[in-house]
Amino acid sequence: MATDEALLDAAARRGGAFLRLYRWDPPCLSLGRNDPTPERPGVATVRRPTGGRAVWHEHEVTYAVAAPIAIFGRLKNAYGAIHERLAAALRALGADVTLAEPPPRPMGRLAERPADCFATTAGGEILVHGRKLVGSAQVRRREAFLQHGSILLDGPETENATTLRHTLGRVVSFEEVTEAIVAAWPAHLAPLAAR
Repeated sequence: MATDEALLDAAARRGGAFLRLYRWDPPCLSLGRNDPTPERPGVATVRRPTGGRAVWHEHEVTYAVAAPIAIFGRLKNAYGAIHERLAAALRALGADVTLAEPPPRPMGRLAERPADCFATTAGGEILVHGRKLVGSAQVRRREAFLQHGSILLDGPETENATTLRHTLGRVVSFEEVTEAIVAAWPAHLAPLAAR
């Protein structure tokens, strides 16, 4: 999280745009900046600078995009443009992904929502047959923003969430997904090395 915060600061100070792809070792629970979920004793936990609810990071690709808002025009446009690029990469792997329609009404206060990021869907998120495959959240600092997200590679499928393994019927590696994302990424958002 400290590296992603540093990228946000660099985007705000110097105007650079960054894509970072990474994974977690050991697995970890991350909590959004306003998430009321209490830390759990014995569980590695970090606080994200972005919003959103609790996310368990284990079998996934985590992405972070930091850039000046002006590149996209508005934060909402950034959310959509980033998800379009990620969706293109996932389609190249064979996933039948769509972008969620905006919900018919506001989602309510944070305390009223489910504790798990993957339990509900917001407009523009990446879905497979109505189930969330990618969870994302943003934060703005001055004239720049940071968007975090988790692309689920494996793990249990739920009523509201799926994984690439379930979607494609095979194991999908971290390297395979990161290569597809970098190939689909626009040149003005320079990818950092995946690790």
